[in-house]
Amino acid sequence: MDSFMQAAIDEARQGLAEGGVPIGSVLVHDGRIIGRGHNRRQQRGSVVLHGEMDALENAGRLPGAVYRQSVLYTTLSPCPMCSGAILLYGIPRVVIGENRTFLGDETHLRECGVTLEVLDDPTCRELMATFIARHPEVWNEDVGR
Repeated sequence: MDSFMQAAIDEARQGLAEGGVPIGSVLVHDGRIIGRGHNRRQQRGSVVLHGEMDALENAGRLPGAVYRQSVLYTTLSPCPMCSGAILLYGIPRVVIGENRTFLGDETHLRECGVTLEVLDDPTCRELMATFIARHPEVWNEDVGR
């Protein structure tokens, strides 16, 4: 397994251990993680702290060129909000752990020129399946149902 996706999975597990939705993300620039995060909606009572948004927030304020040369790794297909941030900052490539549980805004990202790689990773799928089975009300809230 790619070490960067493993780092995103580790973030997802940390989120789960904190009582949150197990979705993790890391932002990589020049072969180095510059931001990491996980879904913290439950933990912080936040409406925006998805894994990707948390990773971007934790990367801090960076020059635009850094984002345009970075890769975002996320354990689950990015929702429209997170996809918007990917487009806003010009992140050219996203590596997705899985998109069976939730198919985010992948079509729009591709149409806007973002390269997507979907790994269909069994660990990512299992984290989500177990969480959803145990906490369907939290999952349904998180995806806006």
